[in-house]
Amino acid sequence: MTTKTQEPIITSIEDLPTTEAKWVALKKITYTDQTGKSRTWESATRKTRSAKAGVDAVAIGNILLPPPARTKTAPASTMLVIQYRPPLDSYTVEWPAGLVDQGEEAEAAAVREFKEETGYDVTRVLSVSPPQAADPGLTDANMQLVMVEVEVPEGEGEGEGVLPEQKLDDGEHITRVVVPLSELYERLVAYSKKERFVVAAKLLHFAQGMEFMKTQKYF
Repeated sequence: MTTKTQEPIITSIEDLPTTEAKWVALKKITYTDQTGKSRTWESATRKTRSAKAGVDAVAIGNILLPPPARTKTAPASTMLVIQYRPPLDSYTVEWPAGLVDQGEEAEAAAVREFKEETGYDVTRVLSVSPPQAADPGLTDANMQLVMVEVEVPEGEGEGEGVLPEQKLDDGEHITRVVVPLSELYERLVAYSKKERFVVAAKLLHFAQGMEFMKTQKYF
């Protein structure tokens, strides 16, 4: 990862002809609604969906387990990634995530992306969700949430200086933050109040669900 020398700055925004778009395309959908009326809808679609997996991307929910020698003093935690997202002109707080390569299954993509973005090897895949809509009012883009467990090696995970080496692509600048699971919702709310920071919806929804389960009285 290259050294950060400045804050990112948007220098221009202009219309992009579909013929020049590498990753996405705009579509006009004509359909007949429930009353028989003809309607239209504007949509964005990815050009890179994996035919094998049937989904565009994965998000990797992760549980970091401390080394055996520290299990009594170090709680289970999760690794968040922070990166600048040009469409928002903000830093987003997310779980590791990435596109599924052609010929790749979602589980394999999650293991690969987690290694690249965090430096850690996945110890165990806990679950793979059904395909989920990312933003159904705007796009047909979809994803799967892959939950993984990571056993942190002795001597790692106690600070930024001892985190394993990332393997990032050119242009990727990803900061890693380890947060105790018990503090996840509180920490995300704190991030959301920082200037030029946005918390990813799928991560916040998960944390809010955990928080809700602490106090709910419905079942």
